[in-house]
Amino acid sequence: MDALFLPLANAVGASVDQIKLISCLLVAYPLGSVFVRVPSSQPALRHLFSIAVAAFFFFPVLKLYQGFFQLLASILLTYILAAYDKSARMPWLVFVHVIRAIYGFGYETMEITGPQMVLTMKLTTFAWNVWDGRRPAADLDKWQVEKRITVYPSLLEFLGYSFYFPGILVGPYLDFSEYRSLIHETVFDDDKVKEKTKGGRKLPSGRKRNAYAKMVMGLIYLGIFVVFGGSNNYSTALTPWFMEHNLFVRIFLFQIYGFLERAKYYAIWTLTEGASIVTGLGFTGFNASGQSTWNGAANVKVLEIEFPSNFKVLLDSWNMKTNVWLRECVYKRVTPKGKKPGFRSSMITFFTSAFWHGIASGYYLTFLMGGFITTVARLARSNIRPLLLPSPGQPQSELKELYDIAGTTLSTLILNYAASPFMILTATDSFLVWSRLGWYGHIIVFGGLVFFYAGGTSYFKKLQIKAGIVPAGKKLTTDKTEGSNDNATDSGVNTPINEKTFTLPPNFDEVIPPKK
Repeated sequence: MDALFLPLANAVGASVDQIKLISCLLVAYPLGSVFVRVPSSQPALRHLFSIAVAAFFFFPVLKLYQGFFQLLASILLTYILAAYDKSARMPWLVFVHVIRAIYGFGYETMEITGPQMVLTMKLTTFAWNVWDGRRPAADLDKWQVEKRITVYPSLLEFLGYSFYFPGILVGPYLDFSEYRSLIHETVFDDDKVKEKTKGGRKLPSGRKRNAYAKMVMGLIYLGIFVVFGGSNNYSTALTPWFMEHNLFVRIFLFQIYGFLERAKYYAIWTLTEGASIVTGLGFTGFNASGQSTWNGAANVKVLEIEFPSNFKVLLDSWNMKTNVWLRECVYKRVTPKGKKPGFRSSMITFFTSAFWHGIASGYYLTFLMGGFITTVARLARSNIRPLLLPSPGQPQSELKELYDIAGTTLSTLILNYAASPFMILTATDSFLVWSRLGWYGHIIVFGGLVFFYAGGTSYFKKLQIKAGIVPAGKKLTTDKTEGSNDNATDSGVNTPINEKTFTLPPNFDEVIPPKK
């Protein structure tokens, strides 16, 4: 079958494997239309259809024979463990097994690692959902109550969930309750949905329009990467040609490289999001004009990443499904009942995230740098921003507009600097690249930390007291993003959904707060 893809691979300068992956993502669109035409009253047929398509991807197309059976072994072991081990250790046994499988180097490691990473999120979430189904509802928070599994699935249903074909290769990850709702179309049983459907159909209109718009955008990102990304990436900074330019030109070029590096992720995540929407996944209701919205399968928000108002918004918009998984399956779970999560919970979650991504030293440089970045961003937001906010009913000042522009610019500069080791992979090359950029990221981040810890926080507190923003004697608290929800739970676990980025280590100011 490789002969079918070879001419296109040669034409665009890509590998055959890359062309086959994109082809699978695109074929999932028409297959998704077939999937929704299988009656929801015949769930077994839907499960079989999803399994058959996944097998088609792995066997004749991708030729990942051993890789498929590696996934199958993880699935079957999880199914057996979750069914027969009634103890509290069961979810952790599943967790240890499936995350270990990511490092099963005896198989086609590079090819199967991506699907195994996605499957890790699905299987560990399933295990916790089963455990929650065995616990009293009073001990659970809202998310756990909604996702708990009280009726154990058949093996066929579990295989259908595990091999859900639009997301089996690169995501998106979905939990079991979402899959069961998708298969039975119960998410569309709401009266508001029925009012807007026609001809006895359950699925609201607008599904295909949204899905194929995602496909077009995904292909645009892919085209940008193919045309411009080959010789314009972070590794270009390691070439002698890069050093022929002055420092400011090198920094400017590096920003372009950053977008081109991310374009490939935008492409595959947007394509698979659209394919999932075709099957009916991701429905989130209707907007003010009555059109259906399908944002539930999104894993990335491109505009918020490329033009973020601050670094927090940027992080929240990248790999969003992984952040949910880390929050629900690690951060909450390592926090003892009746306790609030703190430094220990954050560090365990961070190292889980790092280990899940891989063992390359570049990953850890990016994640560790991210911890310091979020710290200085929080300090700047809580110390400076309140002084620039207009009074109620007043227009925004020019200083606030300049602050917003500076926040977007600095967030982009820091993103491209800190993310480069993640792509370069090795610490030696990463340090070389940073040195060729004049260490500008370190200067901005650690310069900011020195400023706030050397008296900047105290100075701004005095200014806020003088302006009547903070009453005298009251501690200056970290500002929270608008719309945040701490989601306090009966189990005592405080989950700051919109305030916590779970892929990074704890903020430095949480460990050693600056003098206020």
